[in-house]
Amino acid sequence: MAHAAPAQGTRANPDILGARAHQAANWAGPVVLGLVYGYWAAANRRSGGPITGWNLLFGFVTVIAFIALYIGVRALAPHMKREVHALLWTAFAGGAFGFLYSQTGASVLRAVGMSLAVSVAVFAVLFYRYYTHEDAQGHRL
Repeated sequence: MAHAAPAQGTRANPDILGARAHQAANWAGPVVLGLVYGYWAAANRRSGGPITGWNLLFGFVTVIAFIALYIGVRALAPHMKREVHALLWTAFAGGAFGFLYSQTGASVLRAVGMSLAVSVAVFAVLFYRYYTHEDAQGHRL
């Protein structure tokens, strides 16, 4: 069965959002992720107990730290080689997961083991993705 080839110079997925929407999403994404992460960490820490002022403070400090680290990693990672790029996101994901897991009251050894398992999986997926989306010289496609 024959299919028509796309015309030269056209994009398969047109960008229907403007530059302003993309700029808003660049800041809204980390803020939303940070709020979810902070709430999750605070909920893990209180173990279903009452919400206190210290618990709220802990949640908001966690939100600020997560957002700062996420924005830093997102700004720094694309300038790295694929191996370091994958390692940087792996360290961020493993650390974030390990922190959440440690708030449940689990032992430090178990939290480290679980975060290492998550980190290995994240590294495998990200390295494969970055390796298959670059040419032989390491330029992103």
